[in-house]
Amino acid sequence: MTASLAPPDVLPLLRGRFGRPYRFVAECTSTQDLVREEGLPEGAVAVADHQTAGRGRAGRAWTDAPGRALLVSVLLRPPRAPELAQLSLVAGHATAEAIAELTGLATHVKWPNDVLLDGSKVAGILLESAGDAVITGIGVNVSQSGDELPPGTSPPAGSLLTATGRHLDRAALVAELLARLEHAYERWRDAGLAPLLPALEERNWLRGRQVVAHGAPGVAGAMAPDGALVVDLDRGGTLLAVSGEVTLAPES
Repeated sequence: MTASLAPPDVLPLLRGRFGRPYRFVAECTSTQDLVREEGLPEGAVAVADHQTAGRGRAGRAWTDAPGRALLVSVLLRPPRAPELAQLSLVAGHATAEAIAELTGLATHVKWPNDVLLDGSKVAGILLESAGDAVITGIGVNVSQSGDELPPGTSPPAGSLLTATGRHLDRAALVAELLARLEHAYERWRDAGLAPLLPALEERNWLRGRQVVAHGAPGVAGAMAPDGALVVDLDRGGTLLAVSGEVTLAPES
C-alpha cells in the first residue's frame, strides 16, 4: 500500500476548494455513489482504497488492487447543461498534468477519457449526470505490478509503478489532481475548451493513428474546438466523433 489517503494525510496538502468536504473509506462499491447525497457543495470528494463494483465507460468494469490505486470522485455543478464530452477532456487534461508533475514523464490523452504514460493506459475517466450535477470519477493505477493489471487491453494497461519503477505518494497525487482539476474546470467554466485545447492537442495520442470511428475506418486528426475528434475517413471525407467508441484499427 502506498501512502495513506486518510483525511489527516491529505487535507494539509489541499490547495483549493476541491476536496472540501473530503470523504475517505477503505472500501465501497463505487466512489461515484458516495457523492450523490443532496446538498453537497461543488468540489466534494470521495476517495476509497478499494471498489468492489468499480465502473468504467460504456458499462465496463474498473478493477483495482486494494490500496494500490487512486480512486476518486468529484462533484461538479456546471453553470450550463452538462457537456459530458467536454468535461471528460477537462478531467483528462487535469489528470495528465498531475501525473506528469509527479512522475516527470510525458503523458498523453487518448480521446475522450484515458490517460497514457509510456504507451500504457494508467488512468481513466467516468462522468455521470446526477440531476444538474456531474460526478467525475477518476481512477489512476498507481502501484500495481504487471501481474495485477488487466490483460488484453488496447492500449495495454500500466501503472505509475510499471512506468517509473517507483512507488509514488497517493496523498500527493490526489492533492495535485484536485488542484489541477479545479484550475482546468474553472478555465472551462469561464471560456469553454479553448484555453485547454493547445495542451490537449499536444497530448493527443490518437492523432495520426489508424482508428475505427462509428464503424468506419480512418485516421484520427486533431480535436475540434468543441472537443470532437476529427477523423479523416478512408472512404473520403471527415467524421466528427462526438461521443461513442473510437478504437485503434486492428493491425493487418
